[in-house]
Amino acid sequence: MIKAVVKTIALLAILFVMLYVGMNNTHVIDFHFPVAGVTVKEPIRTSAALIYFGIFAVGVLAGTILAVGGGGGRNDGDAKRGGAKGK
Repeated sequence: MIKAVVKTIALLAILFVMLYVGMNNTHVIDFHFPVAGVTVKEPIRTSAALIYFGIFAVGVLAGTILAVGGGGGRNDGDAKRGGAKGK
């Protein structure tokens, strides 16, 4: 229970920082990311807060996929080797 409360408080703190950055970075910027190939010739020209939010969202999705995905293989391996589930 306490672990869930701590995670919720951490998430709210991160969201507050995002809101604070968004409120203070309303000017338009040129976003260059030549590795992706999309912005090599023409940069994305939009609000700094919107770009910050987009990068944050991609990071959260990637972190969620890395944290959640791939966990099922370990339990199947224990059952095949005669682990706790296989007894």
